[in-house]
Amino acid sequence: MGRVVVEVMPKPEILDPQGKAVVGALPRLGFTQFTGARQGKRFELEVEGDVTPEVLAAAREAAETLLSNPVIEDVVRVADASAEAAEVSA
Repeated sequence: MGRVVVEVMPKPEILDPQGKAVVGALPRLGFTQFTGARQGKRFELEVEGDVTPEVLAAAREAAETLLSNPVIEDVVRVADASAEAAEVSA
Protein backbone atom coordinates (compact mmCIF):
# COMPACT_ATOMS: atom_id res chain seq x y z
CA MET A 1 0.00 0.00 0.00
CA GLY A 2 1.33 3.44 -0.91
CA ARG A 3 0.77 6.80 0.68
CA VAL A 4 0.86 10.32 -0.75
CA VAL A 5 1.53 13.35 1.43
CA VAL A 6 -0.17 16.64 0.51
CA GLU A 7 0.75 19.88 2.29
CA VAL A 8 -1.38 23.02 2.04
CA MET A 9 -0.42 26.46 3.41
CA PRO A 10 -2.21 29.80 3.60
CA LYS A 11 -1.16 32.16 0.81
CA PRO A 12 1.53 34.60 2.01
CA GLU A 13 -0.83 37.58 1.79
CA ILE A 14 -3.49 35.88 3.95
CA LEU A 15 -3.51 36.63 7.68
CA ASP A 16 -2.63 33.51 9.69
CA PRO A 17 -3.98 34.00 13.25
CA GLN A 18 -2.89 30.52 14.37
CA GLY A 19 0.65 31.12 13.15
CA LYS A 20 0.67 34.50 14.86
CA ALA A 21 -0.42 32.91 18.15
CA VAL A 22 2.32 30.27 17.84
CA VAL A 23 5.05 32.82 17.12
CA GLY A 24 3.85 34.86 20.12
CA ALA A 25 4.00 31.84 22.44
CA LEU A 26 7.40 30.51 21.34
CA PRO A 27 9.54 33.14 23.14
CA ARG A 28 7.45 32.80 26.30
CA LEU A 29 8.41 29.12 26.32
CA GLY A 30 12.10 29.86 25.78
CA PHE A 31 12.24 29.33 22.00
CA THR A 32 13.73 32.71 21.13
CA GLN A 33 15.41 31.67 17.87
CA PHE A 34 12.16 31.61 15.87
CA THR A 35 10.85 34.83 14.32
CA GLY A 36 7.87 33.59 12.33
CA ALA A 37 5.36 30.77 12.07
CA ARG A 38 2.60 29.78 9.66
CA GLN A 39 0.21 26.92 10.22
CA GLY A 40 -0.93 24.74 7.36
CA LYS A 41 -2.59 21.40 6.73
CA ARG A 42 -1.12 17.97 5.96
CA PHE A 43 -3.10 15.17 4.33
CA GLU A 44 -1.99 11.56 3.92
CA LEU A 45 -3.79 9.77 1.09
CA GLU A 46 -3.51 5.96 0.94
CA VAL A 47 -3.54 4.10 -2.37
CA GLU A 48 -3.55 0.45 -3.37
CA GLY A 49 -0.19 -0.47 -4.83
CA ASP A 50 2.74 1.81 -5.51
CA VAL A 51 2.73 5.57 -5.79
CA THR A 52 3.22 6.26 -9.50
CA PRO A 53 3.48 9.55 -11.38
CA GLU A 54 -0.19 9.10 -12.33
CA VAL A 55 -1.16 8.73 -8.66
CA LEU A 56 0.84 11.87 -7.77
CA ALA A 57 -0.89 13.78 -10.59
CA ALA A 58 -4.32 12.65 -9.32
CA ALA A 59 -3.35 13.64 -5.76
CA ARG A 60 -2.31 17.10 -6.96
CA GLU A 61 -5.62 17.50 -8.79
CA ALA A 62 -7.54 16.40 -5.67
CA ALA A 63 -5.48 18.80 -3.57
CA GLU A 64 -6.22 21.72 -5.87
CA THR A 65 -9.96 20.98 -6.17
CA LEU A 66 -10.95 19.49 -2.80
CA LEU A 67 -8.23 19.62 -0.13
CA SER A 68 -7.42 23.31 -0.47
CA ASN A 69 -9.31 26.54 -0.91
CA PRO A 70 -7.49 28.10 -3.90
CA VAL A 71 -8.64 31.59 -2.93
CA ILE A 72 -6.68 31.58 0.34
CA GLU A 73 -4.40 28.50 0.22
CA ASP A 74 -1.58 27.09 -1.90
CA VAL A 75 -0.76 23.42 -2.40
CA VAL A 76 2.93 23.49 -1.51
CA ARG A 77 3.84 19.81 -1.72
CA VAL A 78 2.56 16.53 -3.14
CA ALA A 79 4.99 13.65 -2.57
CA ASP A 80 5.36 9.92 -2.08
CA ALA A 81 5.42 9.34 1.70
CA SER A 82 8.00 6.55 1.34
CA ALA A 83 10.42 9.05 -0.24
CA GLU A 84 9.76 11.38 2.70
CA ALA A 85 10.53 8.60 5.18
CA ALA A 86 13.81 7.87 3.38
CA GLU A 87 14.79 11.56 3.66
CA VAL A 88 14.09 11.60 7.40
CA SER A 89 16.09 8.44 8.12
CA ALA A 90 19.10 9.60 6.06
